[in-house]
Amino acid sequence: MPKGLKLVADTLLAKLYDLGITPSRGRTLKYCPQWPESGFADIDAAPFWVRDFIAWYNHEHRHSRICFVTPAQRHRGDDHALLAKRHGLYEAAKARNPARWSGGTRNWTSVGAVDLNSQRQDKKAA
Repeated sequence: MPKGLKLVADTLLAKLYDLGITPSRGRTLKYCPQWPESGFADIDAAPFWVRDFIAWYNHEHRHSRICFVTPAQRHRGDDHALLAKRHGLYEAAKARNPARWSGGTRNWTSVGAVDLNSQRQDKKAA
């Protein structure tokens, strides 16, 4: 693992443990669009990048697995109202132009517990 990546991973891991979060072994950082292509200017830049990444990830990035809400919205319980509003918006759009829809609208029901990589875990258990 490149030195810069290891530093970022270690910094993020330490922050997760500080917050009482058991981290997954996902590839979140690796696929982050904000990842600095040319690395970090120096070793002190990595923790600042991780701080900004965590803020972006929790407050701006909308996750497909939790119906395109942010983790912060979900943790606050705001997802239920947001998803109900989206459901209404989609139903109104379908009523205005039913020919555009070949079936029902997207399911905007808040999901229950979410496991990372649950398909892989299911395969291991089989």
